[in-house]
Amino acid sequence: MIKGLYETHLFVENLERSIEFYKNVLGLEKCYFEEERRAAFFWIGEPKESMLGLWEKPKSEINKRHFAFKCDKDFILNQATEFLKQHGINPFNFLNDGTDQPMVFAWMPAIAIYFDDPDGHHLEFISVLDGKGKPENGIITYERWLELEKNEK
Repeated sequence: MIKGLYETHLFVENLERSIEFYKNVLGLEKCYFEEERRAAFFWIGEPKESMLGLWEKPKSEINKRHFAFKCDKDFILNQATEFLKQHGINPFNFLNDGTDQPMVFAWMPAIAIYFDDPDGHHLEFISVLDGKGKPENGIITYERWLELEKNEK
């Protein structure tokens, strides 16, 4: 029955600032803008496959949310942190241990790095890894994940 997640919506304090961030920093394609309702919509990935809606609200009415963008593993490993830093965005990992090193959620397995949008919503770049999930390994570095994978073979 359910085949995926089609859309998600966020409340933002300044719609124009958020349009700038999602369009010009993250590179999403703006597909619709509605001035009267103060809303903007973006395609995520291919048009009509997945959508993000932004709705302007007063700061007092905004609760911080979280969602993840599916990305290529190589982008996360080799470019994501530098990409974010070049745009003045501080990347952090799930452990929030003061480093910007992507971490592996061994239960999935998937590799991810986090960052915040202008309203403080926690966003994530994530890529599912090959192999079986191993929840007993917790949240680990990619190097540790590779080491454990190698030792199993």
